[in-house]
Amino acid sequence: MQRDIRQTPPFIEAQHLYQDIWPAHSQRIVEAQQLNTSPDGRSAVFSGTCGNGVGRPAAQRIFHIDLQSGFLSALTPNSCPEKRPMHSPCGKHIAFLSDRDGGGNFQLTLLNLSKNLISKAPAVAGWVEELSWSPDGGSILLTVAGHGADQGSGQGAVPSKQYNEQQPEWVPEVSAGDEDYRWRHLWVYDIATRKLRKIPTQDINVWEAVWCGNNNIAAITSDQPGEEAWYSATLKHIHPRTGKAQNLFTPSDQIAYLCATPSGQSLALVSAISSDRGVVAGDLITIDINTQTARQVSSNHVDITSVEWLSETRLLSAGQRGFDTVILDHRLTDRSNSESVRELWQSSEISGAGHYIKVCSLRAGDCLFIAEGFKRAPEIGRISSGLYHPVKSFDQGYQQQAEAIHKVEQITWQAADGLDIQGWLLLPKGSAPHPLVMDMHGGPVWQWQPHWLGRRLHILMLLRHGYAVFMPNPRGSAGRGQDYCRKVLGDLGGADSQDCLSGLDYLVDQGLADPSKIGLIGHSYGGYLGAWLISQDQRFASAVISAPMINYVSQHLLSNISHYVELFLQDHYKNLDGKYLQRSPITYAHQVTTPTLSLCGALDRCTPAAEATQFHNALLENGVKTVLVNYPLEGHGIKGIPAMLDYSARIYTWLAEHMPAVGSYQKLTAAPEQAAKRFDQRQAIRTSKALDEPKAVVD
Repeated sequence: MQRDIRQTPPFIEAQHLYQDIWPAHSQRIVEAQQLNTSPDGRSAVFSGTCGNGVGRPAAQRIFHIDLQSGFLSALTPNSCPEKRPMHSPCGKHIAFLSDRDGGGNFQLTLLNLSKNLISKAPAVAGWVEELSWSPDGGSILLTVAGHGADQGSGQGAVPSKQYNEQQPEWVPEVSAGDEDYRWRHLWVYDIATRKLRKIPTQDINVWEAVWCGNNNIAAITSDQPGEEAWYSATLKHIHPRTGKAQNLFTPSDQIAYLCATPSGQSLALVSAISSDRGVVAGDLITIDINTQTARQVSSNHVDITSVEWLSETRLLSAGQRGFDTVILDHRLTDRSNSESVRELWQSSEISGAGHYIKVCSLRAGDCLFIAEGFKRAPEIGRISSGLYHPVKSFDQGYQQQAEAIHKVEQITWQAADGLDIQGWLLLPKGSAPHPLVMDMHGGPVWQWQPHWLGRRLHILMLLRHGYAVFMPNPRGSAGRGQDYCRKVLGDLGGADSQDCLSGLDYLVDQGLADPSKIGLIGHSYGGYLGAWLISQDQRFASAVISAPMINYVSQHLLSNISHYVELFLQDHYKNLDGKYLQRSPITYAHQVTTPTLSLCGALDRCTPAAEATQFHNALLENGVKTVLVNYPLEGHGIKGIPAMLDYSARIYTWLAEHMPAVGSYQKLTAAPEQAAKRFDQRQAIRTSKALDEPKAVVD
C-alpha cells in the first residue's frame, strides 16, 4: 500500500462523498452542536460547522435560530473556531468560547444582543472547557484546563498546546508527573466589573462545575490532574471566595452531567460504569445539598445521557434504552420522597447528534435537540405533545448519498449463555447473502445507535459497493442498564467477543451474510476486539483495526488513562499470570492469519500509536500480510481533512482487496486517470456555483 493515495479512485470517491455532503465554500451549516434555548423559548443558539475546501479545516461559528420561522443568522464572523454558546438568565447576553488566539486556546467571549456587540473577556491562564451562568446573571463560572493538559478521548486525546516561552528544538521534553499545567481550575468572570478571578482551590482538579444558587459551587473533582484520575472523581461543594471544599457524594462509579436547581438546594448527575470522560450513560442521581443524601431516580430502564432541572422538583432527561432514544419528564416530591416519570417521546430511527442525545427545554413544556439518523442528516428537532417536529435540517447532500442504505434492520440474537444481544444491520442494494463487514464500537461502554454517516464515509463507501455493515452492541454496551454494562468487567475479550461471533453466525444462518466474505473493522476498544477476534477465530477474510489496545501492560504504562485498564480488567500487571497478558492480542499474535490493516494517530494519548505498531510488527514476524498507517497530526480518531478521506479510502480498499464484492473492487481500481478527470470536472462545476452563493450565512 503506497504512502500517497490521493490520485487513486478510492480516495477520489471519498472526496466526492465528502464534498457532496460537506459542500466546499458554500458557508452553509452541515453539522450542529451545543444547542441552548433562550429564556423566553422563542429562539436558540448553537455552534454550527460549515463545509470548507479539502485541506482546510471546517469553519465553526455561533448561529441563532428563530424557532417559529426557522430563520437562521450567524452571530459571529467566520474568523476563528467558536463553541458552547449559552444565554444569560435575562436573555440579554450570550457567552461563548472563542479560539481567538489559535491552537485550541478557547477563551470567554460575550455578545450583547441589544447592541450587537462582541467583547472579549480577559484571557485566563489556560483554555476554557466549560462555562456556567450564575442564576442572577451577574457572574460566569469557567472550568479551565492548563495549557498542555490532555483533552478527553472523545475530543481526540491529544495534549493541548503549551503557550510558554519558545525553546530550541534540541531541548528535551521532561516529565516528572507533577507538572502544574496538568491541573484544571475554576475562574469567575464578573459581568459588572469585567474582571476575572481564580478560585483558590488547593490540590483539587475540577472536571465539571456549576453554580448552586449565586454564592456556592458544586464540582466533580479529583485530587490528581491526569485523565486517569477522572475514573475516581467525587462531588464536592466549593466556596467561590475561599475555595474551601466539602465532600458531597462519593460514587462507586464514574459521574458526569452535573446540574443544579435554580435555588441550588438540589443537584442531579449521572452515575455509571464508564470508559471515557464525557461519554457517560447510566443512572440518574439527585443529591440534597443540605442533608448530603443521594437517591437514584427512576428512569424507566433508560440509560440517561442528558439532565436539566426545570424547577425545584422537576427534571428533563434523555438517553438510550435498547434500540430507542427516549426523552423523560421526572416529577419529584421532597416530603414523601416519591417520584413519577413520564415518557415524552421515543424513537428507534432518530437519535441525538454526537456521542449521545442532549436535550434542552422550552418554556411551553416542549424540548429541543439536535437529531440525526442513519438516513437523516443533522437537524434541529422539537418535541411537542409527544410528537417530533423538524425545525431546521442541515442536509446539504446527505439524503442522496444515504440512498446507498437500502434497508436498516434491528437485529436481536441469543448469545451462547442465552442472553439476548442487539445490533444494527445496514443492507446494500442487491440480493443476499452479502459480503459483510462487522463494525465494533469503542468503549466498551458505548453503543451503536442511528447516526449520521457524514462522519464515517467508509461506511457509505462499503454500502455503495455492495457490502452489508453489521454493528453489534455486545454485553458491556450502554443502553441496557448497568448490569448489562458490568458484564464486561474483568472479562474484556471474553463473552463480549463471543456475542459478536454469535451475531455473525445468526446472520449467516439467516442467509444475509456470505460466510466466505466476512471482514471486521473496529476503533479504540473496537480495535482491541478486532485484534482479539482475529487471534482467536479464523473466519475473517480481512481486518482493519484502528487505535487499538494490543498489549495491556504497555497500554497501562503508556496511556493517559491507566486506571481504565485496571478498572475493566479487574487485575494488575504485577500479576504475572493474570489478565494483562491473558487478554492481550499481542500474546496470541502468532495465531493470526487474517490480512490486517492497522491505523493510528501519532498524537493519541489514549491508545498510543505504539499499540498498533506492536501488533503490526508481531504480524510481520509471523508472515501475515499487514500494513501500518500512522497519521502524524491526528489523535484518538482521524478527524482532520484530508486525513479522514485517506482513512476512509484505505479502509475500503483493504477490505475490498481481500474480500471483493462482485466486480466492485476491480471496477473502482481501474482507470485512475479517468476518475481523477471526472473529479476535476465536478470540482469546477461546484466552484462556479459557489461563487454565486451569498457569503453571509442567512437562510
